[in-house]
Amino acid sequence: MDIGIRGLLSPGIRYIFSRQNIDEQNLLEVRLRINEPILLLYSHGEYVLPDDAGAGYIVKQEDIRTTLDLISGYSLYAYENEIRQGFITVKGGHRVGFAGQVILEDGRIKSMKHISFLNIRVSHEVKGCGIKCLPYIIDKQRVLNTLIVSPPGCGKTTLLRDLVRLLSDGSSMMTGVNVGVVDERSELAACYQGVPQRSLGMRTDVLDGCPKASGMLMLLRSMNPKVIAVDEIGDRQDVEAINYVINCGCSILATIHGTNIDDIRTRPVLRSLVELKMFDRYIVIDGDEGVGTIGNIFDERGNELYMPLLSVAN
Repeated sequence: MDIGIRGLLSPGIRYIFSRQNIDEQNLLEVRLRINEPILLLYSHGEYVLPDDAGAGYIVKQEDIRTTLDLISGYSLYAYENEIRQGFITVKGGHRVGFAGQVILEDGRIKSMKHISFLNIRVSHEVKGCGIKCLPYIIDKQRVLNTLIVSPPGCGKTTLLRDLVRLLSDGSSMMTGVNVGVVDERSELAACYQGVPQRSLGMRTDVLDGCPKASGMLMLLRSMNPKVIAVDEIGDRQDVEAINYVINCGCSILATIHGTNIDDIRTRPVLRSLVELKMFDRYIVIDGDEGVGTIGNIFDERGNELYMPLLSVAN
């Protein structure tokens, strides 16, 4: 078990974890719900965490309260902006989502209280998982504009992170280039006090906690990147910024939630990405075949490029 994850848990839960043989390599989520058993989500299924008596350990109010204190460094009020979004990213890139009673002000979410549900999403770094994709996204020493399409929790961020590292450090296919990362949710680089906790390469610059659309333009003006990488695009501002970046001669690596290219075409805001052929490559991660399995790679016209199923791991 990642000591960073264990250190977030209340002493009672931490003790139970220490008594179990946790499959950390495949652990994706730890779910805490008050008055309910702890659930561990793996790539191969769900597991109820037992107590010493063999029954499911029931989460108590004190477990939730102590875990929140540990997550926030005993200063939950300092995370007001994160609370409004419903999650906090902690050291190591692990993302803690929470739910409870929402506080509204003028019809907008101001904060949250009586937090009783936590979801710790475990961040994984799999160096080398992007190597087999490189021949499909590099052409004559140029990085092709690439969109990774994936259902939630199927490995898109892990793949994007490794592709950034490979392009930044360089490989046998291409010399290293300057890469700018807009890490709005602090998941790609997992910055802690401004220092990335995940390896993104020697030529990578990171804007941490910055909105994607604004960050892409800032990086263009300030850091002279050859490639800009963003995770989970989705609104009109993102699309407009991507179009601007591409027109400036900078390449884009991005991810989006979806199951296939047709899924993107059904969304009015995102349809133009496909119709205007803004991306040269589409990497589709197939959640049905298991976490981190690349199902297809397509060119800008929708032609399928040959590739065997590749395991990426989340």
